[in-house]
Amino acid sequence: MKHIAMISYHTCPLASEEGKETGGMNVYVLELSRQLARLGNHVDIFTRSVDPNNTYIVNVEQGLRVIHLVAGPQMMVSKKELFPFIPAFIKSYQKFRQKEQIIYDILHCHYYLSGLIGNEIGPYIMSFHTLALMKNLVARSEEEKEDVHRIEVERFLITKATKIIAASENEGKYLEYLYDTPKEKIVVIPPGVDTELFRPMDSAVAKEHIHVPLTQKLILFAGRIEPLKGIDVLLYAMKIVLAKNPSYPVCLCIVGGDISQPSSAWSQTHRALDDLRKLLGLTASVTFVGQKPQHELPYYYNAADMVVMPSHYESFGMAALEAMACGVPVITTNVTGISSLIDEKHASLITTVNNPLLLASQIEYFLHQPHKRAEIGASLRKNVMDLSWSHIANKMDSVYDLSNKGGSL
Repeated sequence: MKHIAMISYHTCPLASEEGKETGGMNVYVLELSRQLARLGNHVDIFTRSVDPNNTYIVNVEQGLRVIHLVAGPQMMVSKKELFPFIPAFIKSYQKFRQKEQIIYDILHCHYYLSGLIGNEIGPYIMSFHTLALMKNLVARSEEEKEDVHRIEVERFLITKATKIIAASENEGKYLEYLYDTPKEKIVVIPPGVDTELFRPMDSAVAKEHIHVPLTQKLILFAGRIEPLKGIDVLLYAMKIVLAKNPSYPVCLCIVGGDISQPSSAWSQTHRALDDLRKLLGLTASVTFVGQKPQHELPYYYNAADMVVMPSHYESFGMAALEAMACGVPVITTNVTGISSLIDEKHASLITTVNNPLLLASQIEYFLHQPHKRAEIGASLRKNVMDLSWSHIANKMDSVYDLSNKGGSL
């Protein structure tokens, strides 16, 4: 048995249960930790407390705990405002470790901010999840760009980490060529998927559950509402599809973002997409349904005729992986990590960035070819079945075994 410390400083893996918006990293950290615990390890996830009402130590299941450490104000703040609280987080971590009398064999840091914490604690394994240089490559405005400091921090962390976990072969190459990472430090391990939760179900049952008419053709996007996700391109493509098929019963459902407040209080990106939806005359055909918990997502995937991921940059794409596990075709850009799972015979699923005409034609193809859609969906499901979280956790555990030198963390 190993004692493993996961550092997820800026976001809690239980955030969805705490009423906060989550992304792929939250699911990644929680599900990987869950399976590592089931292998017989003891796993503690350390995150910053953002609500004084949250339980300090949450026992998720046997061998797995989430610890909310107090560091700075117990409220949500932007990532760039979190730097000053790092020393307090480290102090809280050391206090907890000493009180519990735990020596951690492995320290795994998620995102560059967590890496800064790991660097002060001891030898660590690093998962960046996103890279600043790649985000800057596709940024639509200066406000979206990461500053030079983050890039410098990422480069520094690479020199200090014992291993770097890359989510895809592409990310591994970016780390090697753009960040001068020694090849022997890079280990490619993709995210996993809960194959028991995400599985095929009757589409009629799924549509009824999410209140979509049985006769309606459904296109689905699921993910964070961010510019780099390319949702605006999907709206353009949707406009083209409807213009060419005016009487066709097709709609687009966008899962993600916080819509609990009036639209005037939505994020800037979300409001811009809503404005574009109105400008293109898509109000009746495009629906924002907000963030959904993991147990609800299988209904949305199985109700959909296809999932579209038009990202400008995506280190992997966990929503696409979940959809594939449900046997649903996924149209994705060739810049996503998950595109490597799509072979040449399924080339019709690969689109290019910022090309709504091409994307529209691909959407039309699958709308009008239901048998082809089912055949491809079944084939994709086979491709991802060896990416169950238990399988991924075994791979990660092997990396931990090689990295474990018995040091006190």
